[in-house]
Amino acid sequence: MSSEPVAANPFARSYTLGPYTVVEVSGEIDMATAGSVAEHLEAATGRPSPDVLVDLRPVVFFDCSGLRALCRAETRARERGGRLRLVSDRPRLHRLLRAAGLLRRFPPLAVLPDPRPEPPEGPPGAGGQPPPGGEGRGAG
Repeated sequence: MSSEPVAANPFARSYTLGPYTVVEVSGEIDMATAGSVAEHLEAATGRPSPDVLVDLRPVVFFDCSGLRALCRAETRARERGGRLRLVSDRPRLHRLLRAAGLLRRFPPLAVLPDPRPEPPEGPPGAGGQPPPGGEGRGAG
């Protein structure tokens, strides 16, 4: 397993956005091009606890070869204690996921999430957050 970044190609490029590795996929993804996408997905899911976003918004065609690459990468991410999520606002891709029975496995996000870390969950005042109404000022 190499930690070298994968070179961008006409169908995929990878970059870091805060805590996420984004694999942006574009063009027509079919049997002839899915390998170029899989190369980026393998690199993105090859480390421990990967948090991968696959941005499919620039895709104009996507077939079962692309779905196979996504399923393999998502399984690999989960096996390494991470996750892989899709970003797509295209109804055609949503219909393909539904028809393939993969919509629950890959519920698409409409946009890339905010790269800032989410605040820790817990009671007000936990995690360095001031409690409501107590903006950190002293009494008096």
